[in-house]
Amino acid sequence: MEFTTQHFIALLPLLVTCATIVVVMLAIAWKRHHSWTFGLSVIGLNLALLSILPTLKVVPMEVTPLLMVDTFGCYYMALVLAATLACVTLTHAYLGGESGKGYPGNREEMYLLILLAAAGGLVLVTAQNLVGLFIGLELLSVPVYGLVAYAFFNRRSLEAGIKYMVLSAAGSAFLLFGMALLYADAGSMSFSGIGTHLAATSAPSVLSQLGIGMMLVGLAFKLSLVPFHLWTPDVYEGAPAPVAAFLATASKVAVFAVLLRLYQLSPATAGGWLNELLTVIAIASILFGNLLALVQNNIKRLLGYSSIAHFGYLLVALIASKGLAVEAIGVYLATYVLTSLGAFGVVTLMSTPYSGRDCDALYEYRGLFWRRPYLTAVMTVMMLSLAGIPLTAGFIGKFFVIAAGVESGLWWLLGAMVLGSAIGVFYYLRVMVTLFLVEPNLRRHDADMHWAQRAGGIMLLFVALLAFFLGVYPQPLLDLVQHSGLVALAN
Repeated sequence: MEFTTQHFIALLPLLVTCATIVVVMLAIAWKRHHSWTFGLSVIGLNLALLSILPTLKVVPMEVTPLLMVDTFGCYYMALVLAATLACVTLTHAYLGGESGKGYPGNREEMYLLILLAAAGGLVLVTAQNLVGLFIGLELLSVPVYGLVAYAFFNRRSLEAGIKYMVLSAAGSAFLLFGMALLYADAGSMSFSGIGTHLAATSAPSVLSQLGIGMMLVGLAFKLSLVPFHLWTPDVYEGAPAPVAAFLATASKVAVFAVLLRLYQLSPATAGGWLNELLTVIAIASILFGNLLALVQNNIKRLLGYSSIAHFGYLLVALIASKGLAVEAIGVYLATYVLTSLGAFGVVTLMSTPYSGRDCDALYEYRGLFWRRPYLTAVMTVMMLSLAGIPLTAGFIGKFFVIAAGVESGLWWLLGAMVLGSAIGVFYYLRVMVTLFLVEPNLRRHDADMHWAQRAGGIMLLFVALLAFFLGVYPQPLLDLVQHSGLVALAN
């Protein structure tokens, strides 16, 4: 296969991200400087985001048999890069910024690991082949093992890193075995080739059913869907706050995007027993995620269980898989990323890695309104958005998923979604009420007095305003999703 200029333009976001990784690595080797490393990472990610514009002019294009860059891939690449950029900004605030005291170890490698994971996410969302899927997934997962355990002086962080590594490796083993079985039956590794083979047979063979089932187990591990969710609360609690934000947003968006592409390009898999299995997983994720979040007194664990429920909601649109469904997934993921970044952003600004564990216990947020009113306003908007209250971005996402479910007549799933959302309102309101309670005279963690004048604070205020703006006027997001061609996936 001969590479042309068009091929390089199509791969530009990935190439720019990889070039940024090399530049950051060389800069660290030459001289350790926290702000320089942060600046180079931000410049590289912004250039990667801007490079999507020329890429849109040459897509759809099959760059190699492994990667297909199309408007679907461009949309999710933009989402992954934007989430990574926000997490890098939060990392700078978390590691101490320019203040005299900061993280006690080497700080610069954290940016390198996040950039490597982002590159894996970009490969994943453009994968059209089982090999591309596995390469992207491992490039995304392996740096995250190091990121989760980055606060090595914290016992919980090390424990979370080991748990995530062991369970993620188990998920990858299931995924590989499923791929092997599917390849043995279909004789092809491309998504479309597998889809063509499955469509040609009247009923899927036992091998292909086992293969698809095991692949689903592997991907469900990464998305922390019930019953493969056991690692989630412990890893979210133990990981540094910006890493938990990356896990909840960029990482899960990339995995869900490739699951959606696989589901769309292999239509024979999207029916019968697989739909029934996904329905059971979706209902279990919605109910278990919300019910277990009810009893949490740790905000990061609460957000971890909440993310299980949110990906259960997304499965409703995946199962619908027609009409509004693909568009609904695009809108929901964008709003979910926005609100999760905001919620974890508040925890990040409240936390300092040199003072032991993160500020994630619910009692530490009691009376925050009386000390940091603007930060409380951000957290309030995020909780309302996660609950799906009108005039917030979360409501728009949930509305579209429900519309997709109604269009396909998925009444049991919609019933579970309504029940789960009602339970969710309770624990989100519980967090909000805590913020406004009268403050007891206890010494506690707190955000810096000038948090809103620094990069992390400015980004957080922007996220809160955007979540409110999209809730009031969602048309720009809807236009973006429609024009990105998400509905016409198999172009």
